[in-house]
Amino acid sequence: MSASPAATWIAALRPKTLGASLCPVAMGAALAWHDGAFAWLPVLAALAGACLLQIASNFANDLYDALRGTDGKGRIGPQRAVASGLVSPRTMRRAIALVLLLAAIPAGFLAWYAGWAFAAIGIAGAVCAIGYTAPPLSLAYRGLGEVFVFLFFGPLAVAGTRAACDGDWTFAAFLCGIAPGAIGVALLATNNLRDRAGDEASGKRTLVVRFGEQFGRVEIALAHGLAVLVPFVAWFAGVPRGAFAASLLALLLVPLSLAILMGRDGANLNKSLAGFGAMLYLYGVVFAIGVFMSGGMR
Repeated sequence: MSASPAATWIAALRPKTLGASLCPVAMGAALAWHDGAFAWLPVLAALAGACLLQIASNFANDLYDALRGTDGKGRIGPQRAVASGLVSPRTMRRAIALVLLLAAIPAGFLAWYAGWAFAAIGIAGAVCAIGYTAPPLSLAYRGLGEVFVFLFFGPLAVAGTRAACDGDWTFAAFLCGIAPGAIGVALLATNNLRDRAGDEASGKRTLVVRFGEQFGRVEIALAHGLAVLVPFVAWFAGVPRGAFAASLLALLLVPLSLAILMGRDGANLNKSLAGFGAMLYLYGVVFAIGVFMSGGMR
């Protein structure tokens, strides 16, 4: 039984990955509030822009992985819209163009409100979001996917959200941004670990394909460890102790990484992907609540 059009498009959005947008924005907003700079409109614009670029990247991934034959019949993960024939390549291209057009609205607002640096970030983010899988960049196919995810959903997203409020690009925000960037890397590396056989066959040279299965497992564990450590290090940069709540959450979720280190593989990695996706959502929320409970300006 085929899925309904609505269900197909919701799946293509990949809702479980959108924590990569919510987490750093929540953290940056909390830091702005703590510094007495919080403003609703720029934070909402940052969230909208980040989510739309994430969706554009997901749509482009769906399209270009299908065109390259990466999402073939042997795929372990969820069914993809274009590869399964539920959405035509032409329709997906139109959807990508629409999402990018919508993303230009919050990017334009942020450029007007907080400075033209946001226009440059928006353009670079859009290029990399599509170029994640689309030629000629094909970042994911060159083993550069982790770099894109770490930068744009980590330090740049947290510091950018903080700066959107009053134009102040703080060291503390860049430092805190290492955590969501690292969790995003863990999520991506888990996906690449699961799909390594198909990726290698289709010429997708992810880091797991380049350096091997064990490299991928250690990469995931180290990224998880960074998420634990960052709030403690950030305390020395003036981030309140309430942020330690995010470290506690990451510690409670260490079994996710341990299971992978101990050999979890194949379709069982879908459970790990869901776990890291939930971790992204929860980390940002818990960090923000901890900072709010710590009080206002230091």
